[in-house]
Amino acid sequence: MTFITNRSDSIDIQLSILPRSSENKIVGLMDDRLKLKLKAPPVDGAANKMCIQFFSKLLKVPKSHIEIVSGQTSRKKKIRIMGKPEKLKLFFQKLISS
Repeated sequence: MTFITNRSDSIDIQLSILPRSSENKIVGLMDDRLKLKLKAPPVDGAANKMCIQFFSKLLKVPKSHIEIVSGQTSRKKKIRIMGKPEKLKLFFQKLISS
């Protein structure tokens, strides 16, 4: 899974964000990135906040364990999720294969 990079205490995920969508959901892969639809517009960091909130709820981790590493003003982002890399990677593998 090329959109995930393992780190010692976290994983980095490459995202492609589609703001102003009708719902918040992962819709598959696009160009080696996880494609994510978000309701929020890309204005004043609203989509970034919603992105963090989305993954926090999905993974049941505190928002403080998720950060946007790069792409704060771009649709292409890299986020870092703190936690056990093996467990997180397995979660995303199951999510993508379903």
